[in-house]
Amino acid sequence: MAVEGRMEKNRALLLKYAVFLFNIIAVLGISIFLWIATEKICDTYVASEFMGRVEAIPSHPRMIVAEMGILLFLLVLSFIGREYFFQDNPIICYSSIAFDLLISLIIIYLLDFNYNGILLWVFANLISHIKELKGKYVLIVVSLASYIGTDHGIVSVSSRLYYIKDYIGLYEGIWNKVLLWAYNVILSLNVILFLMFCVYIIMDQSGTITEVRRLYQQLSETNRELQGANVKLREYAVIKEKMGETKERNRLAREIHDTLGHTLTGISAGVDACIAMIDLSPEATKTQLDMIAQVTRDGIKEVRRSVSELRPDALDRLSLEHAIKKMVKETNSMTSTRIDFCCEVDVLKFDEDEENAIYRVIQESITNSIRHGNAKHVQIELTKKDSDIHLLIRDDGIGCKDMKKGFGTRHIVERIRMLNGEVWFSGENGFTTKVIIPIRWGENYD
Repeated sequence: MAVEGRMEKNRALLLKYAVFLFNIIAVLGISIFLWIATEKICDTYVASEFMGRVEAIPSHPRMIVAEMGILLFLLVLSFIGREYFFQDNPIICYSSIAFDLLISLIIIYLLDFNYNGILLWVFANLISHIKELKGKYVLIVVSLASYIGTDHGIVSVSSRLYYIKDYIGLYEGIWNKVLLWAYNVILSLNVILFLMFCVYIIMDQSGTITEVRRLYQQLSETNRELQGANVKLREYAVIKEKMGETKERNRLAREIHDTLGHTLTGISAGVDACIAMIDLSPEATKTQLDMIAQVTRDGIKEVRRSVSELRPDALDRLSLEHAIKKMVKETNSMTSTRIDFCCEVDVLKFDEDEENAIYRVIQESITNSIRHGNAKHVQIELTKKDSDIHLLIRDDGIGCKDMKKGFGTRHIVERIRMLNGEVWFSGENGFTTKVIIPIRWGENYD
């Protein structure tokens, strides 16, 4: 498109050159002919006869040639400056065209209105710099009217003017016909070139309008496509939001399950113990009930905290190691199941999501061992190998040969996979849960 635009611009400039060059030749040719014809009159001694039949003669024909040369040179300078140096400056462009108009009127005046074609050159420049198509039509009408208004036949009605055809009449025979033919051709060709230039500019402008319409249609189609894509994007955003809500609900359910499951399992085991020893030791039963009440209150707080923050309350107040030890101590005091926790990691402090996962896996495993496995002993081992944390939880319960993953075990798997870890379950010789978590050890902890 850019190459085509430059080609169209070059064609218009070449056509404008042709109009300008033709007018330079016409003006110089007429002024030189007047000079030569005047010299012929003087050389043949027919001046008295010639002056008797004409209304006026040019005072200094030789001077007219020099003046035409200077004026045409000024027009050339104005044209070069306008087309090559100040094309993007509308003020300078229109000022130079006004200057061309003034020079052209002087030329027409000095030639006694025998040639006014140079005026069409000025209007051609003005039309080429007007962007609006309606403005071009108006200027064409104005230019043609001005061209007619400066015609020699019209102006000579009210003014005494010399007429170039009187000078052509000095020649006889074939030369008279050739000179008349050349003069009329000059006048006619100049009008034809001007009209061709106007038609070209109008057609070029029409082509530009067509191109603008085509681009507008493309833009409209692209806009419709963008609107369709925007609708699909909104639909995708709604689906993604629903997926996020589902994921968040699952995470919330997992947190509440872990908290409630562990608390209720401890309460259930504690109540069973109270029932068993209430007749033997009422005081011990009372102590046990006080412990159950405290665990119940802690469980309620934990559920509220899980709903609001989804992070174990113990981890907010304590380190991971102390939180695990507190959970183990409470379980040991409430149930007949003995929980042993062995930690071989020097500094048990990780990122929040990693600590949450380790705490919840241990909590869920203890709950499952007591509730489903009827275990009497649970062994928890936490070790570090290379950049991974290894968590091993074993109990001496009834085990499970044909294990089906329930709500709790599924959540254990989900938690660990979110950390790019791995989980294994074994239901032989009790129940064993083995977890490997690749820990992000990028920070130094105190």
